[in-house]
Amino acid sequence: MSRKLENKVAVITGATSGMALATAKLFVKEGAYVYITGRRQELVDAAVKAIGSNVTGVRADSGKLDDLDRLYKIVKEEKGRIDILYASAGIGDFGVPIENVTEEIYTKTFDVNVKGTIFTVQKALPLLSEGASIIMTGSTAAVKAYPGMSVYGASKAALRSLARTWTLELQPRKIRVNVLSPGSIDTATFDGFSQEAKNGIAKGIPMARFGRAEEIAGPALFLASDDSTFVTGIDLFVDGGTAQI
Repeated sequence: MSRKLENKVAVITGATSGMALATAKLFVKEGAYVYITGRRQELVDAAVKAIGSNVTGVRADSGKLDDLDRLYKIVKEEKGRIDILYASAGIGDFGVPIENVTEEIYTKTFDVNVKGTIFTVQKALPLLSEGASIIMTGSTAAVKAYPGMSVYGASKAALRSLARTWTLELQPRKIRVNVLSPGSIDTATFDGFSQEAKNGIAKGIPMARFGRAEEIAGPALFLASDDSTFVTGIDLFVDGGTAQI
């Protein structure tokens, strides 16, 4: 049985844990060689070990352009191309009402989520193969109001706008651009939440449960593979129905 990403080269930023790590594992299982990034070397090393094979880890902060240059220099020297670019690196401060937003919170969030994504894509362009797939991690916070998440939600809404424009700009190279927007996924993001708080969140999800990291990896594989060759410019919500009902 053929694998869906046989001989493909993928770059996944922010892939040392959670959804992006699960996606990297699936991409390798489906035949891709994957480059992953993270801001802490020990976490990068641990993720590489967890993936096991056909993977290179690069310590890189997506908000720092020099780090992106170093990442793509390595990819160029070793593989010479990128078939799948998954700009997944992102951060956010939650529970911050407008009166408590600081310049530091704004700058930190937009540097990684917006500036980082813009230049992750821009600097990859010389390496992207014709027909490549670009995926960006969005959020239900881009379309729903969550008190205390205004800056984070705005940063993710920006990605939806970027995807629309880039879909047209990159069409001559047959490069597809899509956003994958998770809802509440059972990852380290919720480690500090009490079980009672988690139960309250789950009650607000139409499927009445949190998603699993692997349930993001599958849709990411769809967007990365030839299964979605006529899919571009979309925001694919994988959220148990949260943003739909």
